[in-house]
Amino acid sequence: MIHAHEAAPNPLLPAGYDIVWSLVVTVIIAFFFFKYLMPKLNAILDERAAKIEGGLALAEKAQAEAASAKADVERELAEARKEAAGIREEAVSDGGQIVIDARTKAQAEAARIAENAQRQIDAERQAAVVSLRSEVGGLASELASRIVGESLTDDARQSRVIDRFLDELDAGVPSGAAPSRDQEA
Repeated sequence: MIHAHEAAPNPLLPAGYDIVWSLVVTVIIAFFFFKYLMPKLNAILDERAAKIEGGLALAEKAQAEAASAKADVERELAEARKEAAGIREEAVSDGGQIVIDARTKAQAEAARIAENAQRQIDAERQAAVVSLRSEVGGLASELASRIVGESLTDDARQSRVIDRFLDELDAGVPSGAAPSRDQEA
């Protein structure tokens, strides 16, 4: 029979032998866990940490290389801009020199053309003077023959008379001209 003094077992509290055997099994499992499983887990975690650190190092290295490449590109771009500016300045200078050369050649050509034109004008003037001289000489000779009443057919005499007449015309004093009233007074 059941005595009233004996208390009923607590359903939440296991029996003493269950607690002992549970502790033995837990110690055995903990031993294997810490002896074999824990080092392998630590090794895996360490390996993962090393890979992550290596990845970070590679990322930093790649970032440094990218920054270096960017700096190289910027430097090359600056050099290219500087070179382009130099080429542009050289082209402007060359263009100015070409304009100056063309202007100088044009001025020289204009001077040459003007000189040739002046020579041609002088030659035509000289030809006109010679032509007029011969015509005026012929007319003067005929007029002198009529005035004097003798023929000036002698070429040498005719030439002397014509030359003297034309020289006096050039000098502005006509030959045999009577002095004007202004000169007499």
